[in-house]
Amino acid sequence: MIHHIPLRPPSRDFPADEWNIIEKGFHPEFLAQLETMLALGNGYLGMRGCPEEGGPNAENSTLLNGFYETSPIVYPEDAYGFAKTGQTIIGVTDSKIIKLFVDDEPFWLPNAKLLSYDRRLNLKSGTLDREILWETPAGKQVLITSRRLVSFANRHVAAISYRVTLLNAAASLVLSSEMTANEPSACTNANDPRQTRVVSGRVLHHETGYAKDRRIVLCHATEKSRLTLTCATDHSLETACSFAHKVSYSEDFGQVAFTIDARPDCPIHLTKYMVYHTSATASPEELCGRAEWTMDRIVNQGFLELLASQEQYLDDFWRRSDVRVRDVREDRTKRSTVEIQQAIRFNLFHILQASARAEDTGVPAKGLTGQAYEGHYFWDTEIYVLPFLIYTSPRIAKNLLTFRYKMLPQARARARQLGHHGAMFPWRTISGEEASAYYAAGTAQYHINADIMYALRKYVQATGDKAFLRDCGAEMLVETARLWLDLGFYSDMKGKQKFCINSVTGPDEYNTVVNNNAYTNLMARENLRYAAQTVQSLRATNQTAYDALARKTGLEPSEVDAWVRAAENMYVPYDEKLQIIPQDDSFLDREPWDFRNTPPDHYPLLLFYHPLNIYRKQVIKQADVVLAMFLLGDTFSLEFKKQNFEFYDPLTTGDSSLSSCVEAIIAAQIGNMEKALRYGVAALLMDLADVGGNVKDGCHIASMGGTWIMLTYGFGGMRDDNGTLSFWPRRAPEDNAILRFSVIYLGQRLEVEIGLEKVEYALREGECLTIRHEAEEIQLTRKNPAAVRPVSRW
Repeated sequence: MIHHIPLRPPSRDFPADEWNIIEKGFHPEFLAQLETMLALGNGYLGMRGCPEEGGPNAENSTLLNGFYETSPIVYPEDAYGFAKTGQTIIGVTDSKIIKLFVDDEPFWLPNAKLLSYDRRLNLKSGTLDREILWETPAGKQVLITSRRLVSFANRHVAAISYRVTLLNAAASLVLSSEMTANEPSACTNANDPRQTRVVSGRVLHHETGYAKDRRIVLCHATEKSRLTLTCATDHSLETACSFAHKVSYSEDFGQVAFTIDARPDCPIHLTKYMVYHTSATASPEELCGRAEWTMDRIVNQGFLELLASQEQYLDDFWRRSDVRVRDVREDRTKRSTVEIQQAIRFNLFHILQASARAEDTGVPAKGLTGQAYEGHYFWDTEIYVLPFLIYTSPRIAKNLLTFRYKMLPQARARARQLGHHGAMFPWRTISGEEASAYYAAGTAQYHINADIMYALRKYVQATGDKAFLRDCGAEMLVETARLWLDLGFYSDMKGKQKFCINSVTGPDEYNTVVNNNAYTNLMARENLRYAAQTVQSLRATNQTAYDALARKTGLEPSEVDAWVRAAENMYVPYDEKLQIIPQDDSFLDREPWDFRNTPPDHYPLLLFYHPLNIYRKQVIKQADVVLAMFLLGDTFSLEFKKQNFEFYDPLTTGDSSLSSCVEAIIAAQIGNMEKALRYGVAALLMDLADVGGNVKDGCHIASMGGTWIMLTYGFGGMRDDNGTLSFWPRRAPEDNAILRFSVIYLGQRLEVEIGLEKVEYALREGECLTIRHEAEEIQLTRKNPAAVRPVSRW
């Protein structure tokens, strides 16, 4: 079910466009939402879509992935093994400020007389562009155009092109380019657990700072996490008008102020370059030196070269990743084809911004568009984001899996702390240490181990990267399999020697610390099987690699046999009467939630009801059993999926942004196209139409990843069970939309276009690729790169 009404701002000021998110008038009522939607980032550096002039702002965050401060987690009643140290992403030096004064009159959006206004996130160029015509109180007309980018090609770099032209009179003009640290946070310790915690006191401590001509360098460090940050700015001013400049700086502030005798129709063009470097080991002096090296290079290149490299990067991204639609029936989707296309590209673009240069880090739940969830990495990266990256940007996917591998020593230590063998990955983290303060909906979610291993298997099967499996994946598989074997036990109560897993929480956080959560058991079974298969294969084909793995992990052959036995005897709940998989052992014994008498404004339930009130009821925050039926699709028949979907759908609140996309997939697979479209559109518009009511806090990156899964696996009929790429496209009789997308499989790019009556498969890059259309095997080659097959209809 969906209990939230999508936001639909006036189309005259927010017109739909396939390649731009456009704002045609200044709307302070949407300030916070637009800061998120128009944010720029590259996976390392992120800037919310705030005006260059320093305000007005709701949350003026500049964020660096993995740059955080720690603080003690205070429990009124502590217990052994609770996470002790919180990690919170913090706002860093804000360097994007350019204040404009005309005859000493400040340009301030809320008070300005705007003759025209156009701001847009350009999804093709990766820039935030703005053009404003401002009339001062004295009647002087000022044309202001700006273009901001956070570079994909240059990980540490952002830049702003800021151009001012007086149209009808001369004036005294000042451009004040500023940078400031330790600005008060707009975030608060609200009652919403999804919000970030505020780190009290001064966060960034001054280390050093200096200025050279128009360049300012400021260096700060955190007190407890001991991370060091250097931010540098430099400037270029081009104009035929006479001007002068003055530089000043202090511990937390830097300013380059240009005073200009502006003449009519004489453009004034300021280019501002911004560089960020961070380190846990480098000295302040070394880090400042690194920032200067980067700055020297990009100033020499200039803004146009930065822009060209940005556009080239995005051209390559869209070639691999674009999903195109045509002829969408507006009467069915309540949105035009252009609106649907815009939403698709908006989602894919923000995934790129969250992940592209996330090197030696994970993907925060909000990317770098906001501070909610404290900048933590969760399971949803592996389940919702990685499929898109695996099939469009496999290098980025490998980076993220490598980051998990590097976390293994801490995961081993956490398992020992919890009394287990093997490794236990943290539920939420930045540093690799567990940072979840609520174990029932945190540490108890053991399924994160299986989620990471599921993503590993998908990556290896889709890329053929057996070297990564050998060098990194096998070790993770050994340690996660050990944990499952230690966590579970053989019970005679569930049938003869069934392997049970008790006191865990599945993806649905409205049912916590339960026995035999079906999703957990099913995914643990896959984890155990894949671990056994991998180790057995290594032993049979690469004795040297097997011996190295055994030495490193202390692996005994008997362990592998135990994993196989546990997987074969894994207990999966089943109810004969309802013919469904119960979500856990006690789910069907609970009283159904009274949806009829729940006020519409009391969603999400977690903000209005005590956890115990929720836990004792049949109510679901996000897809759990239904998610397992998608991830392990070949395990279940369509009829069985239908039976389970129809039972769980009415109980699912949609309080999690991760539900709609999964429900749309299963609805499409079982032929319920009305719900597939309803949930699919809700997933697509989760952020662009603020379906959840909290886009102000940042984008829902995992839900955005889920939209690609929904389009390809759901409406595109894609399957990759056991490493075989196949397609089972289906159409409803009344459906006439065209869908086209690409996937990279085993290093080759396949394009799929699903039309009214036929589907076309085309090998766009590569030599030879074997796929399946339903049960038929098709071989595409450079000589015969295309195949056409009929589309089945429901």
